[in-house]
Order: sequence, then C-alpha cells, then structure tokens
Amino acid sequence: MSAGLFGLLDDVAALARLAAASIDDIGAATGKATAKAAGVVIDDTAVTPQYVHGITADREIPMIKKIALGSLRNKLLFILPAALILSQFAPWALTPILMLGATYLCFEGAEKVLGRFLHHESAESADKGPADEKSMTASAIRTDFILSAEIMVIALNEVADQSFVPRLIILIAVALVITAAVYGVVGIIVKMDDAGLALAQRSSKFAQSVGRGLVSAMPKLLSVLSTVGTVAMLWVGGHILLTGTDTLGWHTPYGWVHDVEEAIRDAVAGVGGVLAWLANTTVSAIIGFVVGTIVVLIVQFQPFGKKKH
Repeated sequence: MSAGLFGLLDDVAALARLAAASIDDIGAATGKATAKAAGVVIDDTAVTPQYVHGITADREIPMIKKIALGSLRNKLLFILPAALILSQFAPWALTPILMLGATYLCFEGAEKVLGRFLHHESAESADKGPADEKSMTASAIRTDFILSAEIMVIALNEVADQSFVPRLIILIAVALVITAAVYGVVGIIVKMDDAGLALAQRSSKFAQSVGRGLVSAMPKLLSVLSTVGTVAMLWVGGHILLTGTDTLGWHTPYGWVHDVEEAIRDAVAGVGGVLAWLANTTVSAIIGFVVGTIVVLIVQFQPFGKKKH
C-alpha cells in the first residue's frame, strides 16, 4: 500500500512539473507573441489620444475606460473566437477579412487627412458634450477593432504550433496584457497636464518649472499624437493590404517593396535597417492614403455618405 502511495505521489509530482513547464512555455509564448505585435500596439497607443481631444478633464479617464472595455470586448468576445474558429476550419478567410478591416482603417485615415486640407478643419479646443463623447467613443472602439484584429492575428500566427488550449490561454493573456498596456499609457498621456498643474502649485521652484513645462508641452504632444495616429491608420491599413495581396497570390507590389527595402539595407551601413523600415512604412502609408481616398470618394457619392458641412 505504501508503494502504491509513493507511486501516486511520484505521479502527482510529475504532473506538477509538467504543469509548471507548461506555464513557463505559455509565459514565453505570450511574451513572444506580444513582442511580435509591438508595432501595432504602438500605433494603437498613438491613435487613441486623438479621440479624447476636446473632452472635459473630468471625463477623459471615464472615456478611456469605456474605450478600453470596448477594446477588451472586441478582443475576447469577437476577434478571439472568430480567429480561433477560422484558423481551425477556414484559415484562408483570415487574410481577406483583415484586408476588409484594413480598408476601413485607410478610409478613416484618408478622411481625416482630406478633412484637414480640403475643408480646413482644425482641432477645436471647445469642450465636447455627451453626444460627441458617445460618438467619439464608438469611433475609437471601431478603429480599435481593426488594430486589435491585427494584433490578435499576429499573435495567433506566432502560436499556431500550439494545441488548442495553450493557444487559447496565450491569446487571452496577450489580449489582457496589450489592452492594459495601451490604455494605461494613454491614460498617463492624457492626464500629464493635470500632473503638470499639481507640480506647478508646489513650493519647489524645480517642481514648478517641470509642471509648467508639462502643461505647455501637452497641447503640442497631443497634436503630434493626433498626426501620428492618422498616419498610423494609413500605415497599418496600407501594410495589411500590401502583405495581404502577396498572401493571396499577387506578389508584384510586395515583391517590389521588399526589393527596395533590401537595396536600401545593403546600400547604407549602420542605419540601413532603419531606412529600409521607413521606406516600407512610407510606401504602406501612400497605399493606405490612395485606397482610403478612393473609398472616401465612393462613400461621398452614396446617400448615406453626404454630410452637411
């Protein structure tokens, strides 16, 4: 009987070691998948602050919370189940669906650019009301859906060799970590002016100087982030379309961009990799703007697309 008990304890210990190893593997895979999606995470972080511009200070954090919850809902309730099902039964459908979402990103980015230059729209400093807040929150969640979809598909590709349960756990962990990181950073960015005001009221001259610097810098930072966010929409959307056409069999556009990247990387020592990345980003943004402009023009000729200015 004691031998049987010791055998059982050995089995339990072996299972515990196996579980610990699995947790380590899942943690490593989560880190790898998250790192692979880092580029899109940065874009998501740059895009979001523009949606809270003009909102009263007391409503900024509640609005970011709403967007963050919407983002988590996007990832866990819609994107993750759809991605897992499609990857299991219809992996060929992932790319076309991503490209449709990318076209929407291109449309939204191009609409912002055209709105600024053609209609001379500028960011208004007047506080926006509840209706504007609701509309902007919905718009932010729609944009986040596309960015989140790419993040989750990138992560899914990195763990495609895992069995279903570890893959599910890893993707849930990626969704939680990335959402917390993105909207935590966004919350810090939009509240930096409040931190600046608090520092400016301190007795320390140094603290006052830092506080005034933060307050004066925040409008410029938010303006830069708004521009970066718009460019990010075009870049991410254009890049998805570029790689998507290659995946679907039209290799010429991506092949040309890849050849240009390699030529730049080989021609310039030291910073060749950075310049090659910039070339790819620029071409992707141009593609995104062209596609987005075409969609804007199509929408403008539809009854639902005509807006009063």
